[in-house]
Amino acid sequence: MSARLTIALDAMGGDQAPRMVLRGANMARKRFPQVEFLLFGREQDVAPLLDKMKRLKQVTTVVHCDDVVSDSEKPSTALRNGRNSSMRRAIEAVRDGRAAGVVSAGNTGALMAMSKLLLRMLPGIDRPAIASFFPTLRGESVMLDLGANVQCDAQNLVDFTVMGNAFSRSVLGTVAPTYGLLNVGAEDRKGHEALWDARDKLRDLELPGSFHGFIEGDDIAKGTVDVIVTDGFTGNVALKTAEGTAKLITDYLRSTFRSSIFAQIGYLLARRAMQKLRKRVDPRRYNGAIFLGLAGITVKSHGGTDAVGFANAIGVAVDMAREGFLDRIRTDLDKLDRGNGTKTERTNDPKAAAV
Repeated sequence: MSARLTIALDAMGGDQAPRMVLRGANMARKRFPQVEFLLFGREQDVAPLLDKMKRLKQVTTVVHCDDVVSDSEKPSTALRNGRNSSMRRAIEAVRDGRAAGVVSAGNTGALMAMSKLLLRMLPGIDRPAIASFFPTLRGESVMLDLGANVQCDAQNLVDFTVMGNAFSRSVLGTVAPTYGLLNVGAEDRKGHEALWDARDKLRDLELPGSFHGFIEGDDIAKGTVDVIVTDGFTGNVALKTAEGTAKLITDYLRSTFRSSIFAQIGYLLARRAMQKLRKRVDPRRYNGAIFLGLAGITVKSHGGTDAVGFANAIGVAVDMAREGFLDRIRTDLDKLDRGNGTKTERTNDPKAAAV
């Protein structure tokens, strides 16, 4: 990067905040030397930690905020009472053009509600989607929606495809992504009407890459497609199932290698391979869920992550800003309009985007 880039950080979000946030920012600083930070939080908690990180302090501006959005706070309550919270002030920095993106490990519902209210939706997008990326046998894939929308119609699924395609190109570096709709079977007549309508629309839509069609659950780990599109109900179940399965396998391996002296010797012999496996599936490497569809960049870090995971979430925000993610979506939305034969009526009416 040649130009300076500013990222806003919610210093008070996360189980180990603010220490984890500052340590993560310090790691990200080394990876992205052209990035500066706006750090929002209680100065009395942040300043002593920042004083110990001299180089980070040189590229960081601290903005004092009295309030903190708790993990248990309802989104509606956070909207009413959190006007001076570290989370809201960080999002406002993106809205006002002082930061290219915001990263928070705080309350997911509150972060979504505030981001939607302050940043608004991209013209032509009705609903935001939560996206994240996962390891597969072929590399990495992005999946959305992961819980923002329990029920979706065909147009929502098409919109998610456009956004996921742009994310795959911007963050994962996939030149020509393949994309598919998650279904109960790969056959054309499997599923329900919304999926069939979305399939027909995507077959006629000109996006970079190619439309694969329907995919099944086992295609997620296979890496059959680069972009997996589904409704938030199905996506969230798939996400939690994958997380639980990964933990199960890890626990099985740990208990197996501890089961006998010979197993321990076997571990020592296979230690390098096991370390490689651990690094490949380390959830911190894939930390950073993205709220797609907003007219600004918001990245949600897992609340229980450590500094390594938070640094990776910052990296996602930097990549999205640096690669012109929002401009790519706008360009692809124009293609979507042409693919329908007529221009879709778009609105910037604040009431249409308000939570």
